[in-house]
Amino acid sequence: MAENTIQEENKKSLNFIEQIVEKDLAEGLNDGRIQTRFPPEPNGYLHIGHAKAICLDFGIAQRYGGLCNLRFDDTNPTKEEIEYVDSIQEDIKWLGFQWAGIYYASDYFQQLFDFAVRLIKSGNAYIDEQTAEQIAKQKGTPTQSGIDSPFRNRPVEESLHLFKKMNEGEFEEGAMTLRAKIDMASPNMHFRDPIIYRIIKTPHHRTGTKWNVYPMYDFAHGQSDYFEGVTHSLCTLEFEVHRPLYDHFIDLLIEETNKNYDDGFDKNKIYENYRPHQTEFNRLNLTYTMMSKRKLLQLVKENLVNGWDDPRMPTICGFRRRGFTPASIRNFINMIGYTKYDGIIDMAQLEYAVREDLNATAKRVAAVINPVKLVITNYPEDLVEKFESVNNPEDPSAGTHQIAFSRELYIEADDFMEDAPKQYFRLTAGQEVRLRCSYIVKCTGCKKNDAGEVIEVYAEYDPETKSGMPGSSRKVKGTIHWVSVQHAIPAEVRLYDRLFMVENPSDEKDKELHELLNPNSLKVLTNCYVEEELKEAKPYDHFQFQRIGYFNVDPDSKNGKLIFNRTVSLKDTWGKIKGK
Repeated sequence: MAENTIQEENKKSLNFIEQIVEKDLAEGLNDGRIQTRFPPEPNGYLHIGHAKAICLDFGIAQRYGGLCNLRFDDTNPTKEEIEYVDSIQEDIKWLGFQWAGIYYASDYFQQLFDFAVRLIKSGNAYIDEQTAEQIAKQKGTPTQSGIDSPFRNRPVEESLHLFKKMNEGEFEEGAMTLRAKIDMASPNMHFRDPIIYRIIKTPHHRTGTKWNVYPMYDFAHGQSDYFEGVTHSLCTLEFEVHRPLYDHFIDLLIEETNKNYDDGFDKNKIYENYRPHQTEFNRLNLTYTMMSKRKLLQLVKENLVNGWDDPRMPTICGFRRRGFTPASIRNFINMIGYTKYDGIIDMAQLEYAVREDLNATAKRVAAVINPVKLVITNYPEDLVEKFESVNNPEDPSAGTHQIAFSRELYIEADDFMEDAPKQYFRLTAGQEVRLRCSYIVKCTGCKKNDAGEVIEVYAEYDPETKSGMPGSSRKVKGTIHWVSVQHAIPAEVRLYDRLFMVENPSDEKDKELHELLNPNSLKVLTNCYVEEELKEAKPYDHFQFQRIGYFNVDPDSKNGKLIFNRTVSLKDTWGKIKGK
């Protein structure tokens, strides 16, 4: 009884795609094989939305002992570059996944071309010489049937001849297309004789100038799945209306494969009792974020950001540079789950995920990003003490490190106020605070420059209040952090914030992209200091700056100059701002 209850609970915890997979396995579909694929087009860098698909495609394969291939959908050479191919592989590996094999849609160009020839021969495709505008106009509306192309009943031999000449480069781009002959009266607009091949004369990054005709996504995608042996083709919801066409072309491919014609068409069956099935899930939409590759490319090209890996970008490499961890992104994806309904997720949930991960793993260090000097006037000038600082209170095994203490320290300017209100528990004249892991000090005054700015704060320490000593149990209401002036390492700190001012920038159709940007999305602080423990810090190392936030070392750091990016603040400050 108890075992049955546990099994029922496990079933309830499965998302709807996992339920489909388990049902297929139980029914013995595809001989019990599970195979997925992640099929990005190499026309830009991956963003956080792709991370959701990656976690699903690779995760399903891992969970059910199957395999997941990486397949580049490289059917449009005008937009695709090797740079994007390399970056996509790097991002997938960084997220913690490994593909079973790397494939390209271009691997199947010959098979797809041969299949298209078969469709022409069987009367299921024809060459159309109309313009794109004319074809679109003749397709009708969802409530009105389309009109047949004047070329729809073109003789087979003529279409075969023209298709061959198209690929030989005899016609200019746009002069003609190959269309599937399906049903111009279908209520599904995608069935109204869709274009399946067009002329493109841009050299391909893999095949060069071998091809002058290229398959459309709807034609190439399902067939590529079939050629590879994919069992579960997982796509986002916008492809749901394309699924009947996906199935239609696979039906035709299986039909043509089973015909016994001696024309060079590949008749080898990949698997018995097999066909791929497409399932759709909701895409990831985040507040204050733009997911359009076209818009992201515009940000880069117009120098509105500092490249694809700018820490304000929603690209995976941007999140990596900002200090997000692979675990935090995977945990976030698991948290939001997969459904059949599109919505928008609050960025605060992603930030919560990275806080949770870094809280458990990041080393605690002292850093002062807006410094003012604190002079402890009764502390010996030549004395330097070393205090133990806990590396991570969440992880006792992380140990401790030593931090130097001396007469002159840097503290945050916000930790001193000359005329403080009653509830101010930091440094102000006559008030005591504890300097973290060291002594209690009492503020005695300050020094100002000619502009009236505080340049030094003065205090006296109580030597009986040293951390760990019996007298140290005396309580004060405030504790502040510090860095020894003598031992401090100068650093640059970059404070990143939301790139867009509006919650859903994709909805702002009437505004230019630059009008939506947050002018305070980046603040660079050059007069910062960190403790000497960080002198050996490497790019992408993670730290918690005590009382400030989580930071990582930017790869721009070199020649002894440390640069830190704020990953996220210690608390959700945006939630408070929105609540006002």
